[in-house]
Amino acid sequence: MMWHKYGIITVLAVILAAASIPALAQEDFEDEVIRYYQMETMDDSLFIRIQEEVKIDPPNPKAEMVVDLRDPQNQTVTIQGMVFPFLAFSPETRARIMTFPFKLNLEEQTTYTSVFTRVVKKIRFRRLVEPPHKNQILSTRGYVNPYFQLYGGERLGFAIKRDIGLTIGTGTPYSGALESDQVEVNLHALGARVGMITAASFLVGKTLNQSLQGDTSSSFTLNRGNRMHLHYATSALQVAYVIPLGNFFEVGYQQALEEMAPAELSYILHDSADGYTPKVMTGSYFNWEFRYPMRNQGSTRAKAYLASYQNELHLGYTGRELALVGSNFDFRFDLMFPQGRNRERPPQLAMEVMVQKIAEGWASSVISVGPSIIVGRNDRGKLGVNTLFFNLRVKLGSSL
Repeated sequence: MMWHKYGIITVLAVILAAASIPALAQEDFEDEVIRYYQMETMDDSLFIRIQEEVKIDPPNPKAEMVVDLRDPQNQTVTIQGMVFPFLAFSPETRARIMTFPFKLNLEEQTTYTSVFTRVVKKIRFRRLVEPPHKNQILSTRGYVNPYFQLYGGERLGFAIKRDIGLTIGTGTPYSGALESDQVEVNLHALGARVGMITAASFLVGKTLNQSLQGDTSSSFTLNRGNRMHLHYATSALQVAYVIPLGNFFEVGYQQALEEMAPAELSYILHDSADGYTPKVMTGSYFNWEFRYPMRNQGSTRAKAYLASYQNELHLGYTGRELALVGSNFDFRFDLMFPQGRNRERPPQLAMEVMVQKIAEGWASSVISVGPSIIVGRNDRGKLGVNTLFFNLRVKLGSSL
């Protein structure tokens, strides 16, 4: 039980260290004259404007753009492989392109040490943490979210009219790949939400139809061996409310509407080990989340949080479309450990990185795919990898 306490201290130390990094930023990189460069995807509105001026439809806010101003007689802007004359843009747009502060110098000289130092030098320390978008800090609109994730994470949310909308998600807001079979749908109105929860067993990588009859050889199983870290849902009702002082504190209540069938529960409890059992929804829960919405490293949406969910404490971070030396990716980690006398699942760390621009055309900024890993106590009582799979994120709307 000690490792997760040291883990929390380590994570807090990293967060505090990251907050102090901007003071170490160097001005030299911002003042150098660069005439051949790639524009980092740090300004969605500018990227959309550039593409609209040359009739690219639909515009991609994360498109790759290379600017070549070395030859005064042949200055160009290349947008995802298409070359346009620099003079094709309006004077105001040309000025913004030339003064764009986040450039990757394509003329820079490299040395034998560049493989170790280039990424660090190109991190935009002043963009490490920025204020959030307006919608992210409104208690009545914070749920609006264009990103749908295959396993866990923030819910996909859209407004129907003004402050009324829906959210849909799989897994819990804090689970990783193949960890939870929860599926939920919520109706939001004026900062409050009410929703239904159900279970879809394929989300944890197995079906129980044959297993409940004793024929385990024919059951489909991706989570083999270390399954005491899994979370199983039942039909439940949930309500929650964001305190109307800003989108930073939410309280909620969940009530199971039915208990898991004895035969299914007995099968699941076979995965118990070392004094721990899989998490099974039962009874009622009081939940809360304290969060700090932000943008960092050019992200479109991010937050750090501390939450209590179904008698488990969560400390973590999630960020969408972070930009780093020309790459865009989503990053998320969640450190979970039981609260009080809860001895169900053991402490664990879930972490994933999903990389953008793996597809071409419109899908370049829409789809992100990457590894998802869960580390924790295994069935032998030792620290190990319980799940190593992939996660997928789809962007269904424009950036917030």
